[in-house]
Amino acid sequence: MRSSSLISLTPMLPVALLALVALGTLVAWQGRLGHARAIVTAGLRAVVQLGAVSAVIAWVVTYSAAVAAFLLLMYGVAAFTAGRRITRGRTGWWAGAPIAAGTVPVLAVLGGSGVISADGIVVIPIAGILLGGCLTATTLAGRRAMDELTQRKGEVEAALSLGFSPRDAAMEICRPAASQALVPALDQTRTVGLVTLPGAFVGMLLGGASPVDAGIVQLVVLVALLAAQAIATVVTIELAARGHFAP
Repeated sequence: MRSSSLISLTPMLPVALLALVALGTLVAWQGRLGHARAIVTAGLRAVVQLGAVSAVIAWVVTYSAAVAAFLLLMYGVAAFTAGRRITRGRTGWWAGAPIAAGTVPVLAVLGGSGVISADGIVVIPIAGILLGGCLTATTLAGRRAMDELTQRKGEVEAALSLGFSPRDAAMEICRPAASQALVPALDQTRTVGLVTLPGAFVGMLLGGASPVDAGIVQLVVLVALLAAQAIATVVTIELAARGHFAP
């Protein structure tokens, strides 16, 4: 038996993973959530994608051009995924704007201040965390905004009749609901250490770092992620109000 300190690599590991996927699928099916098949495909994609990344990451981080290409690939996938979620299956490439707007300046601050090094082994995981957070914020804000604008179309038209501009009328309707996309990031930051011990903290402890060092790294990640998601949420709401995600 081999161990990665946190997970024991035993023959029962694939059995446990299959059981968990089956449990999630069964619950989603019985609960009529509409995502039973998606749970299976998401699990399979995770296996393939993590396997591929594990195989190439050691090579990627040694070449600057490869690091840049990998970051662009991550960004492209995030933009494509968020766009399709917001526009219900159509490709909404405008979703790439809030993801970039949230990730790039925060990464620039971290790198420019010397808080993180320019090594690929550091930049790739930090950028991945920021991109993932901005993907979530963009998707949630975009979908809530578009749902509000669709369901409350009459209120938008009423605001227009009162002299509001199309952008301002849409903003009045969609902003309160869409801004809730920031709540998960706020809750994660507020409860860190009390409810959860996030991955960066636990990973550094398992790697031999002191609790103080691990806490500092996790603090940087959480604050950076909160800033990135706040930017992404604001930009997403602005784009929705201007009609860039409309059919």
